[in-house]
Amino acid sequence: MHKDHPNMSHSSPTAARELTYLVDGMSCDHCTIAVRGEVARVPGVASVDVDLPSRRVRVRGAGVADAAVIAAIDEAGYDAVAA
Repeated sequence: MHKDHPNMSHSSPTAARELTYLVDGMSCDHCTIAVRGEVARVPGVASVDVDLPSRRVRVRGAGVADAAVIAAIDEAGYDAVAA
């Protein structure tokens, strides 16, 4: 059995990370509110930033699954792909 050295730094599934998505169809403040609200409910999400002009959604958190974020954006009524 291999034990990690206590001072070794490594990524784990629960490590904080930042994910970015391109979202089609967003055109107004209501769109950003809808997307932000759905994505914020995804387990592990700590923050959601929606940039309407670039159609980018930036998600920060630990243990966040791409599929869950894309499903949340879909639930809000928009199509998304990882950027």
